[in-house]
Formats: sequence, C-alpha cells, structure tokens
Amino acid sequence: MQQNGVEAIRNVGLFGHQGSGKTSLTEALLYVAGAIDRLGRTDDGTTVCDFDTEEQKRHISINTAIAALFWNDVRINIVDAPGYLDFIGEVQSAMQVVESAVIVTPAQNEPEVGFDIAWNTAAARNLPRAVFVNKMDRENADFDGVVTGLRARYGNCIAPMQIPIGAGESLRGVIDLIEMKAFIGTGREVECQEIPQDLLPEAQRYRELLVESAAEGDDELIEKFLGGETLTHDEVVRGLHEGIDAGKVVPVLCGSALKDVGMTDLLDIILHEFPNPTEVGKVHGVHPVNGGEESRHCAETDPVAAIVFKTIADPFLGTLSYFRVMSGTIKPGLNLLNATSMKEERLGQIYHPRGKNQEPAQQLLAGDIGVTAKLLDTHTGDTICDTGRPIRLDFPNYPEPCFEQAIHAKTKVDEDKMGPALQRVSASDPAFRTFRDPETGQTVICGAGETHLAIVVERLRKFGSNVEIVDRKVPYRETISAKAEGQGRHKKQTGGRGQFGDCHIRMEPNPGKGIEFVDAIVGGSIPRQFIPAVEKGIRQAAATGIQAGCNAIDIKVTCYDGSYHDVDSSEAAFIMAGIIAFNSVALKAHPVLLEPIMTVEVTIPDAMLGDVMSDLTSKRGRILGTESTAAGVTVLKASVPHSEMLRYAIDLRSITRGRGSFRAEVSHYEETPAHIAQQVIAEHQKENGAN
Repeated sequence: MQQNGVEAIRNVGLFGHQGSGKTSLTEALLYVAGAIDRLGRTDDGTTVCDFDTEEQKRHISINTAIAALFWNDVRINIVDAPGYLDFIGEVQSAMQVVESAVIVTPAQNEPEVGFDIAWNTAAARNLPRAVFVNKMDRENADFDGVVTGLRARYGNCIAPMQIPIGAGESLRGVIDLIEMKAFIGTGREVECQEIPQDLLPEAQRYRELLVESAAEGDDELIEKFLGGETLTHDEVVRGLHEGIDAGKVVPVLCGSALKDVGMTDLLDIILHEFPNPTEVGKVHGVHPVNGGEESRHCAETDPVAAIVFKTIADPFLGTLSYFRVMSGTIKPGLNLLNATSMKEERLGQIYHPRGKNQEPAQQLLAGDIGVTAKLLDTHTGDTICDTGRPIRLDFPNYPEPCFEQAIHAKTKVDEDKMGPALQRVSASDPAFRTFRDPETGQTVICGAGETHLAIVVERLRKFGSNVEIVDRKVPYRETISAKAEGQGRHKKQTGGRGQFGDCHIRMEPNPGKGIEFVDAIVGGSIPRQFIPAVEKGIRQAAATGIQAGCNAIDIKVTCYDGSYHDVDSSEAAFIMAGIIAFNSVALKAHPVLLEPIMTVEVTIPDAMLGDVMSDLTSKRGRILGTESTAAGVTVLKASVPHSEMLRYAIDLRSITRGRGSFRAEVSHYEETPAHIAQQVIAEHQKENGAN
C-alpha cells in the first residue's frame, strides 16, 4: 500500500523513561494496524524494534528504531527512541526527524527524568505532543495521580482526553471525553457504548478539565470560557486542534500496550491531530560553500535535501544510513552531495525500515523516512542534497562523553584489529570518543555511562577485536622538592672494547619549567660530543619516573663534572650514565607525586545541591562557588582530584536520579597526599615486579 503524497505521512516519535513501555507500545500499534500478525515481547527479545542482540540480551533499547504502518491509508513512521539515560543523544536526533511526539509514562508512579528530558526537548522545538499513560493493566495503576502530578508540574496545558475504564486486571477500555462515549475492548475489536453510570461523574469532572485546556488553545474561546459561556462540541474540537498544533495543549491518553487497550484512539490522534510534514513549514540551513542562508519546502518538487540521523555499522550488512527526506524526491541510483564532507555519494537501493526488516522503495517523498546501505563518507548528522543546489542542515550536537574507561587487546591480532574497529564504532556513534593517553599509554574509550561502553566493547568484538575493560590509570606526574647531587657511572667490560660513561649532576626544583638541562662542564671532563648523550639519558629517565613510573616534570638538572675513557666511552655509554645519575639523585631530592586536579561544573536541581556538595567534599573536592542559571537549577563549581572523578558520572546519576550533568577538565597538578602516594607507588612496584 502506498500513501497519497506528502500530506499522507505522519512522523511521530515515542519518548520516555526506560521501562515506560515505548517498544511494547510500538509493537501494539503495529499489530493493531495490521503491520505485523503477532505481538512480540521485550522480555523475550521478539519485538520489531529491539532487534539488536545487545537489546535482546539486556531488555533495553539502545538504538533509535523506525517502524512504518498504515492507518486509514496514511503512512505513520513510528520512531522509537531509547529511554535509558546512556543513550539520551538518540532522543535529540530522533526529535529532529519527527513532527510530533508521544511521551510515554507508566501509570504506577510520577514521571521520571527520561520523561522530563523528552518533554523539555520537545518543548524547545515546539513539537506538538501527547502523553500516553501506559501500563494501566498493572497493579497500583493510578491514572488520576499521574494527571494530577502532570498538571501540577506543567499547568492547564495538560488535557486528559480519555480516562480508563477499570484498572489493573479489570481494565477493559477507555472513555473518550470529547465524544463522551465509552470504547470497550482490545485491539481492533472495540465497541462504542454509553458511559457506565458509575463512571459518569468522574468523566464529567475530567471533561471540565479538557474544556478548560481547549479554551486556552484559542484566544476567542478563552474569553468565552472565562465569561461563563458553555463551549460547543465543535469549539472544543477546534480549540484542542489549534492548541495541540501550537504546543499549548498536550492531550493525555491512556491504555495498555500489553493488553492492546487504547491503541486505535492513539492512532486516530496521530492521524487527525498531529501535523503532516507540509504543515511544519520550511527547513533552514546554510550553503556549504559561501555560508549564505538556504531553505527548503517540504515538497516533492523542491531540490533534494535529507538528513542522516542514525548510522549503524554491521559486520555483515555494512553501514546502514537512516535518513529523513526534508525536501524533494529520492530515488535509487541518485547522485547526491554530502554537504558536510563535500563528497558525492551514489545511492543504492532505498528502503522503508521496519525494525531490522526493510521494504524496498521505488522512491521516498519529502517528509518520509528511509534507509540505505554502503554510503562511503556519510555519517550521523550529515546532510545529503542535490549537487546543484547544496544545503547543510542543522543537527544537534550529542552530549559530550562524561565517563571514561580503558581497554586492552587480549592478543597481538586483537590489537592490530582494534584501531579499525574503533574507527567503525566511532563513525556510527556520535556519543562515543576514543583516544590514546600518551602519559599512561592506555587506549581510552569515552561514553555516557557504563552500559554504553559495555555495548561499545561488544561491538568491537563483533568487528574482530577481542578487548577487555581495564582500570583507567590516572596520569600522575612526579617531581622533586629539594636539591641534591650525585654521580652516574656506567662501566662495562665484556671482552674487547668496553663501555664507560661518567657524569656528576645536581638536581633542584624547577616549578613550571619542565625538565631543564644545564651544561656546566669546564675543562673537558666530558667531551663536547657526549654532553647531548647525557641530556638524552636524563630525559629518558625522567619520562619513566622516579618511584611511581610517571612522567617527571619541573626539574633543573645541571651536569657539572664527569670523566671518560679514550677507547671505551661512547654515546650509548653516556646515555646510560645519564639515566643512572637521574635515578639515583632523584631519590635523594625528596621526590613527590603530583596528581591532576580537575575543575568541575555540575548542573543540578536546587533541591539536590546539598547532597552533591557533600559528595564532592567526600571526594577531597573544594567548592569554588555556585550560580543560579535558570529557575530551580544551580551550577556548582568545584576543584576535585582526577582520581576521585573516575566514576563520577555514575555517582552523580545515582545521587540526582539522572537529573544532574557535569563537565570537567584538568586544571593543574598538586602534590598527592602521602597515604595515596604510597598506594600508587606500591601498586607500581607490584606491577613492575609482576612484569
């Protein structure tokens, strides 16, 4: 079945906190619309949208998934976004390609942080949205409590359009507060009846809330309502439609994804109340060459422009690029320009996605969502467009990674494959970063949390690199705190020509100036040609540390005397003499361990300020100040040792229940407390002994 033009397309995103039932809701909508013939379950790993092996194993969504269905000859592209906080960047990218949002919350408790993130993101884009109160079939379902909490938080824009008939095991349908009718049944087998008498008072009470919200959606209606006049049925419908379209009214629906209750009503709301792509207006961007403003209408006759919002790297299928057509018509074999990389791409076959399954498409109209394979230089966030009319569209930046771990390849073969595997994972995941720490020698992976990086490791293994997560080393440094001097003498006789090098050095603190070498040799006690070798040895020794194997810094080394042998002295011998001199004298110069100190900015709700301050103080942190940046939000600034921040992303999420965020960067180095320095040195010596 094909839709009849751009007006017959709806793109709707399902958002909400982890466990609210978004994927089950998608499954139920597909089933009710006849797109699938059996219901899968997330617990069994059999749903359309959770097709990744890691999703099936962990029973959480980690990828944005797209599934299309038809409802009354209209194609509805459902974009199911993850709710787990490690994958919040997926929410932002999904919001870019839909015209409306359904934010899902369970009926058992107040909305959690994933709901708030989705609400705020949708509100920032002024997306029409609805709330679906799911799991009304479960124990302790409290629709009234959820609605009361939402209205307390967001005001009269919360407009309940339905109330449930029963709850828990007795759930059997919903009451439509616009038509004031009861719809009893599950799936497509729904019967319209009169409202049961015992529920009529509650329905009338909620109807008054709905009418109030409808009136606020239209200036003329609010005057009539405040004047005490009764709004007609048509006026209520008009007020709701205009209010939803403007983001002033947020309808609240209810039901159960597992019992298929409320699905037809939700599809009808998407069809009749949410906008089609042409109603949103033009999309704006810039010319990739001259930087001038460009815009496109969501029309099939406009020049082609599409944005790639999701990339999946698969070891068997290659790279899959999911894109939203913003304007024009896309067909297989089309040559398009990547306006981000300025490279041309030739499209192969294009598809309508439905989870892991794909339906071949002859063309994709403006407003539609599709997927193609094997684009060579196109990644998430890139714009592909008409080569003669280029445009680069805005795409939101993913949150910066805040959690780091180190990885180690198990074998030499795994190490050889690790680099290419990391590149493929990085290309498909904008929330992931990786780098090699030159001070610790570790390969570091950065992401949004433990689960995110655990999944990255599994993906690396799929690409043939068997790696394991190891402890992240802190890039400590070493220096000295007193002046000392001594000798480095290297003498070796093995038959034939021997090795001889001898130097006397003086070491002293050199704050902020790194390793400074001073040649104070007079009288030729060390020939000129061997002085650079002494310096080379000293710098080599400094790079391997004094006691803890860390890079030594801020030391002034003066070479003031020495001796040589006419035959046995060589550059290599004086390099060894420099190393021996540094290692012996540094131990006499009161060596100290320096730890990196980070400047940390934590953004948190005001109510959680005390708990966060207390936690940072327990981590040896110094509070530098606080600043209110928005209503109910505080930015806390602190100075905290790096070693205490290794798992802070996890700690902060636990303390704030996911409502806090932070950013940190190394500011300076300070002397490490003695008891911690002893532990670091002991660990290094133990590791060295083991090696």
